[in-house]
Amino acid sequence: MAIYEITADSLRKIDETSFSQEGVKERGDLQRLLRTQIEVISPNTLVIAEEFGEWQASKRRIDLLGIDKDANLIVVELKRDEDGGHMELQAIRYAAMVSTMTFTRAVEVYSDYLAKIDKQLDARESLLDFLEWSEPDEDRFAQDVRMILASADFSKELTTAVMWLNDRDVDIRCVRLKPYRDEGKLLVDVQQVIPLPEAAAYQVQIREKERKERKNRAERFGLRKHFWSMLLAYARTKTDLHANISPSEYHWTGASSGFRGLGYNYLVTQHTASVELYIDRGSECDEENKLIFDGFHDKKDQIESEFGDALSWQRLDTKRACRIQFVTDGGYRTDESQWKTIFEQLVDAMIRLERSLSPHVEMLKSNG
Repeated sequence: MAIYEITADSLRKIDETSFSQEGVKERGDLQRLLRTQIEVISPNTLVIAEEFGEWQASKRRIDLLGIDKDANLIVVELKRDEDGGHMELQAIRYAAMVSTMTFTRAVEVYSDYLAKIDKQLDARESLLDFLEWSEPDEDRFAQDVRMILASADFSKELTTAVMWLNDRDVDIRCVRLKPYRDEGKLLVDVQQVIPLPEAAAYQVQIREKERKERKNRAERFGLRKHFWSMLLAYARTKTDLHANISPSEYHWTGASSGFRGLGYNYLVTQHTASVELYIDRGSECDEENKLIFDGFHDKKDQIESEFGDALSWQRLDTKRACRIQFVTDGGYRTDESQWKTIFEQLVDAMIRLERSLSPHVEMLKSNG
């Protein structure tokens, strides 16, 4: 997009130029100016180092290293060219390298920087004042590293990579510095292009929501697998039916009845658990599944009498499979101190379910 001057008679286009054409140097000019006015590309930021690099076997340097009001480190990479090069890759490397920085080390780095620019400040007190802390808090310091890429423009490959990284909770931003020449004056248009400022708050909320959901899923899967491990260990002391079954991350685990397509399954949700005979002989067997189910259902009273309780008979007419199920209270989100009671109920129900159905399963086997 161009920049225009509004005159009485027209919109006068301001001529676009380039930093190289104007003799503007990357380090001697852009970096020098931004280190003293970092708010141009990164508001609420304190620069604590320039050309920072303390890792062995590498001559690479971070153009500017800063810190924000939330005590997150900020890696700033500058390019004066028209496509940004491979800035995002450099910034990621640098972010990883400084991610372990402590408050104490940041004070040392900042002190060296203040001496370099001949500024008479106490680094520790200045950093505490900026963060509005009365004392250092290592637990809150550098919990994240943000990255800012500033360039005259960015290639499609770079912007695609940055948007992909942002979607995966990596805080990386692109700020375009576009130079213009107007009647002897050199101007620069500063625009954050990724993420768009209007969408940034919303995107942060979405990323936080997705992060929490991923964390909850991981916790849920881990807890559920723990539930299965303990249930199956207890079940092996009572019956051989699931003796060779390993704990699952899924909401069900099962063993074959000895007749293809009929399985005795345990199922668990956050607050309920159940046992079932699941009937699914495979693709193209919809009708056969229903016939098997109907055969069991014809003996409903006998089966339930042997089981000792009412069962849930689910023909599932809109689906291929069928099930005969018994549900109990309590799931993997139930307090772990109550799991033993759930296990006892489930395993007892499974033993009774197999006992009540196995004669009829055997008849299916003998009939082929």
